[in-house]
Amino acid sequence: MLRHIKMDLFTNQIDPTQNILPQDGTVNYFGSIVNQNKADYYFEQLLNGIPWEQDVVHMFGKRIVTKRKVAWYGDKPFEYTYSKSTKKALPWTPVLLKLKQLTEHLTKETYNSCLLNLYHSGEEGMGWHSDNEKELKQNGAIASLSFGAERKFVFKHRDTKEKVGLQLDHGSLLVMKGATQEHWLHRLPPTKKIGKPRINLTFRTIEPN
Repeated sequence: MLRHIKMDLFTNQIDPTQNILPQDGTVNYFGSIVNQNKADYYFEQLLNGIPWEQDVVHMFGKRIVTKRKVAWYGDKPFEYTYSKSTKKALPWTPVLLKLKQLTEHLTKETYNSCLLNLYHSGEEGMGWHSDNEKELKQNGAIASLSFGAERKFVFKHRDTKEKVGLQLDHGSLLVMKGATQEHWLHRLPPTKKIGKPRINLTFRTIEPN
């Protein structure tokens, strides 16, 4: 069963203090945190100012080059390994630093790194996974900023298989924290109905060995 999270249709308000998960974790959705013009500006700056590269993942013994493109930034040249692929963080750009500071202010958390994803259209998505790599702070907050095409995002409980879905709007912020990564998977389902690109920034905390 899939439960959809929607804003209040009468007040058009979103409560960022509401936990959209029913159990075993905490996810807060802030909705759009900047106005339309600012969101458009950040989207263009990121699209044209980031040295995007195709991602390489290793699955079932095969090396797969994704259509989706990525970039990795941080306070230091942190190394981050997922899907048996390792990346070294680039230094922050002024735009990324501004978005990091805004995100930290709203979430009352701190972050030292950011993984960026560029999805060229709705046909590019992300399968079920959790952000629980060994380099990440245990139970640390992960803040997800979205720019561009509005896309559906879904959580699935590892044991009960209960699903919770919501739409991530242009310029919106979602925060996952607590035991969320331990108990829940999440995905960005592909769809042929969306032809526009989406950029996603996930601010996180690396704990060096």
